[in-house]
Amino acid sequence: MTEQHLSTRRFADLGLVEPVLKGIADAGFDFCTPIQAQTLPLALQGLDIAGQAQTGTGKTAAFLLALFQHLLTQPERPGRRANQPRALVLAPTRELAIQIHSDAQALGNHLGLVFGLVYGGTGYDQQRKDLEAGVDVLIGTPGRIIDYFKQHVFDLRAAQVIVLDEADRMFDLGFIKDIRFLLRRCPPPEERLGLLFSATLSHRVTELAYEHMNNPQLVKVETEKVTAERVRQVLYHTANDEKIKLLIGLLKHMDPRRSIVFVNTKRDADRVWGYLEGNGFSAAILSGDVPQHKRQALLEKFQSGTLPVLVATDVAARGLHIPEISHVFNYDLPQDAEDYVHRIGRTARLGADGDAISFACETYVYSLPDIESYIGHKIPVEAPDQGLFAELLPPVKTQRPPRRPGGSGPRKSGGGQRRR
Repeated sequence: MTEQHLSTRRFADLGLVEPVLKGIADAGFDFCTPIQAQTLPLALQGLDIAGQAQTGTGKTAAFLLALFQHLLTQPERPGRRANQPRALVLAPTRELAIQIHSDAQALGNHLGLVFGLVYGGTGYDQQRKDLEAGVDVLIGTPGRIIDYFKQHVFDLRAAQVIVLDEADRMFDLGFIKDIRFLLRRCPPPEERLGLLFSATLSHRVTELAYEHMNNPQLVKVETEKVTAERVRQVLYHTANDEKIKLLIGLLKHMDPRRSIVFVNTKRDADRVWGYLEGNGFSAAILSGDVPQHKRQALLEKFQSGTLPVLVATDVAARGLHIPEISHVFNYDLPQDAEDYVHRIGRTARLGADGDAISFACETYVYSLPDIESYIGHKIPVEAPDQGLFAELLPPVKTQRPPRRPGGSGPRKSGGGQRRR
């Protein structure tokens, strides 16, 4: 976190209780980011918050610290049972839920609270046992949480804090009916602290806040640019059949110690991965059909630096806080302008520097006007030097899983989105 990215407000001046301050000190934090500086004083007074800030600006710590303070200073509801969480934190994706849980454990190390993590794709029986044993703070994705709720594994009648993270993404992924279902099973808004955070406070997000929160305070931390200011953006116009040559060439001319290459389809992910591996770059694919246990293993290798390149579909565009990502490549321009912002927001987080390199090819160049209109400026264009186009070695072939008996082809992926 750079000094330029911080406010002048210190965490020590907010009136936080000592166990919370110890966790902040362990994390090495001293000054608040702007979103923390503006939302924490209000939330610590017990006011509901609807906060907007760019990705990578400290929203997670903002709501976790407010949640911790509330639970430590307010008595739990009389007669509360072990399987009645005191706080619920909802996230749109598994990766974001896992990251929030990790941050909660780090910042809440001195609190004596039990943090539960629930998400789809893996660990069904163990997650159920953890819930039955009792948790103070339940963090997870809506689908799996509702599954356990309907089985009466837990209930929300003792909830004192409700957090919705990345609320705009909840709409994008079709979770809003699930969110409303859960919120209606909680105590009424005036009897709980409500915290909603989002990259954009659109009309639909604001409507959700006013419907299910107690007179929420709207807090918007905006910059002149939609995209992070310290991201160096560049655009190359290239033919479809030259993209992979340019990608390999660029990687050979730079230090891709921790790079993400975004593609629009699983087919392109397989192709890009094959050429990366065949040309000397250790890489892995992160997409919606990668099993959860394998996905977490890949992310751990990527975070540790043993895996320098990750080829990803937009499942990775939000919710991943991986420090020191050096480069983001838009191998395919996203077809949704907002996804461009979230993709390149993987780098230059918390005030660091980073590079976002985009290819405008024959297939996806038509997305460029919408992207530039959304971010409010032209992306700087460079003409690639001929020497940047690499001579390619043959790609490594992907190992596809066998088809299921009786199946006529690969299984469609359209129905599994809500279990992210």
